[in-house]
Amino acid sequence: MEKLWYVVNTYSGHESKVKEKLEAKIESMHMQDYIFRIVIPETTEVEVKDGVKKEKTKLMFPGYILVEMIMSDEAWYIVRNTPGVTGFIGSSGKGAKPTPLLPQEIDRILANIGMSRVNVEDDLKVGDKVNIVDGPFNGMTGKIDSIDTENNRLNIIIDLFGQETSVEVELFQVSKN
Repeated sequence: MEKLWYVVNTYSGHESKVKEKLEAKIESMHMQDYIFRIVIPETTEVEVKDGVKKEKTKLMFPGYILVEMIMSDEAWYIVRNTPGVTGFIGSSGKGAKPTPLLPQEIDRILANIGMSRVNVEDDLKVGDKVNIVDGPFNGMTGKIDSIDTENNRLNIIIDLFGQETSVEVELFQVSKN
């Protein structure tokens, strides 16, 4: 069983409350090994009104949150029965488990909000081997040389035409071996 990303439908305007309640449930029911990250996809827009710049946070998908989890019966039950949750996207109902987001779908969404599917603190360290899954070096394998957590980028040493070459890639462009 692997951790994957799922889209959870909530009452519109209740995304933050659902996130708080779900995080509290995870803590109280000791589900940290099954439910990992809960994300409300938001973007910041700069609005100019009467010559004054204001930053405004806007939901990318009103009424939806993203949950990274291992889909066990208990984890599914906990998320589904959190107050404010109306269900999972990709489930036919009738007790059927939902389908997770494809890696390229979640990568695109998380990249827009400055995050990555790969949790750097837990999953990656210098010296780890990774597969490049996107971009000009797609399909190549390399070793992590350095990690720039602030900009979500990695320097990876790859074998390019028999030469060890350092390339810079974004976090969403790699998967761990």
